[in-house]
Amino acid sequence: MSVDEIHGEPIDDPFRSLENAGDPATEAWSAEQDVRFAAARDGWADRAEWAAGLEKLFRVGSVGAPWWRGGRAFSTRRDPGQDHAVLLVTEPSGEERVLVDPVALDSTGRTTLDSWSPSIEGDLLAYALSESGTEWATIRVLDVTTGDIVDGPIGRTRHPSIAWLPGGRSFYYPRYLTTDESDGERWLRQRLYRHDLGHDPESDELVFGDGLPRATNLSVSTSDDGRWLTVSAFRGTDARNDVWLGVPGDGMLAPVSLGEDAITRPYFDAHGELWLLTNLDAPRWRLCRWADGARREVLPEDPEAVLVDAEVLADDGLLVAVRSRHAVSEITVHDAGSGAAVRRLDLPGPGTVNALTRRDSGTDVWVGWTDFTTPAYVLHADASTGTSDVYARPPGAPDTAVTTHQVVYESYDGTPVHMFVITAAGADLSTPRPTVLYGYGGFNISITPGYSASIQAWVARGGAYAVANLRGGSEEGEQWHRAGMRERKQNVFDDFAAASDWLVERGVTTRELLGIRGGSNGGLLVGAAVTQHPSKWSAAVCSAPLLDMLRYEKFGLGEYWNGEYGTVAVPEEFRWLRAYSPYHNVHPGTAYPAVLFTVFEGDTRVDTMHARKMCALLQRDTGGTAPILIRREVGVGHSSRAVSRDVELAADELSFLSFYLSAAANASA
Repeated sequence: MSVDEIHGEPIDDPFRSLENAGDPATEAWSAEQDVRFAAARDGWADRAEWAAGLEKLFRVGSVGAPWWRGGRAFSTRRDPGQDHAVLLVTEPSGEERVLVDPVALDSTGRTTLDSWSPSIEGDLLAYALSESGTEWATIRVLDVTTGDIVDGPIGRTRHPSIAWLPGGRSFYYPRYLTTDESDGERWLRQRLYRHDLGHDPESDELVFGDGLPRATNLSVSTSDDGRWLTVSAFRGTDARNDVWLGVPGDGMLAPVSLGEDAITRPYFDAHGELWLLTNLDAPRWRLCRWADGARREVLPEDPEAVLVDAEVLADDGLLVAVRSRHAVSEITVHDAGSGAAVRRLDLPGPGTVNALTRRDSGTDVWVGWTDFTTPAYVLHADASTGTSDVYARPPGAPDTAVTTHQVVYESYDGTPVHMFVITAAGADLSTPRPTVLYGYGGFNISITPGYSASIQAWVARGGAYAVANLRGGSEEGEQWHRAGMRERKQNVFDDFAAASDWLVERGVTTRELLGIRGGSNGGLLVGAAVTQHPSKWSAAVCSAPLLDMLRYEKFGLGEYWNGEYGTVAVPEEFRWLRAYSPYHNVHPGTAYPAVLFTVFEGDTRVDTMHARKMCALLQRDTGGTAPILIRREVGVGHSSRAVSRDVELAADELSFLSFYLSAAANASA
């Protein structure tokens, strides 16, 4: 056992040795856990039925909104039989061609398309691929007409933004100084470069970034005509950033937003004018025009709805705004000069706008839309008339008839929190049924309605699925986010526990029939829920989690998250983290619910050590009989994966929940 002394307090760490994934003892432990998990899974009699149902639901396909350049439309689409979406180009004639197919490049399905950007003229495409879930991406450039690779590879990038200059001979992009695994700061030093096609990337011009703090993330964009350049810098995932504006090639960047305790997102309109979507003095965001070195507000903050996106159109002086009202999207059209409302664009129902794009002329917009029951599709609308039609829709569709209820409950401090409860159509909410409660609550991320094969499968088999809009997210703006971060992180866990109370008190479910599920920051949520309220739920799925909050900064991208969680280096912040860190709040002899940890060995964001250590500790200290299991995958990481892997993962998670909720209900009968 290791014991650290942190700010005068001794901290036990009984499974420190499991931090080293490559240690032979850790490998042996993991192999034993693989056997234990496989043996347990063999007892889940309906696991094959879950997999069959999920296969159909995941295979409905997907489509993305088009990005227009040089008269061509670039978009993504995944047909039902495909494991990954492909990147397509549609010519002005209507001819459609595949430009990038990850599976054609790697038949194992382990290569993912992480980002892409067509040149201003639309004749070239820069795209970034990564392998095995690591998210270390490599940029290449292809000729859109021939499909031939004309430049690259350029390495040391991660989900890079790519900003082209006119003529298609150069682009800007962010790159890390090294990917050397022996360098503990390899993720922490990023700079902005200019690449000229045909030149050695190692000779690329350093444009910006020297002197910026460690763990700074850079993004770059150019206007449609390439006359202007913006650079945005975030220190980690802090709720603030700096923005600069300049002319490409002159080496000078003027500050637009510097040192403000706010986030500002720069946009260029079709005429090359700069617009700023900002939460400065506006927690629910406002839209300003940048003119003569100053902001001029055009769309003020709405007191109840969060402004999440906007596009200023080339013709008729119109702008289109997307707002989210209690996590449900709405679209309005405004006069771009005064901000006066002109009309509202109809949406198919309560759901989420996940994309908004325009052309460099006209009043057309393309809108990506989805809800819990509908696979994402794309609408084409004319902002000048308000008319719309379907632009692209995936060929498959689920046949589950469901109803989505949006409810409001009170957290433990009286704060009202919204939650979606999805059931079979016509189901009585007061009839208890197996229920999964999902949450995230962090990093200013809004959990809004979106198609989920897992939700569809769970409801199709008679269950209810609840999605709580916890503090820490952005569902109600930046104040909502800050109410669930740093010293206020406990609010997130309280919101989640209060959601479970509402579900039980209203008769949606019982404690025996209630399971919880979450991943990444949501895995931290599940870990805290299990340790703080072990009797409130009977089963928990904890995916790619953060669990040792006293050492999280030492692994993966942990240092980037100091602004969200705090740092152990500061005594007061250490006390916040120690108070809820799941790994440090396991109490021997407590009967913990059934827990399934799911981890991915290619994960470069959240280190798998968190789940290993927590699994071992719970197995040692639980006073109950419910199993503590860990499921691991190789060749995948924290984010994108092949559909076939999604099916297998979801089948294991849902059959685990179904089996142990049923077992708990039978034991209490």
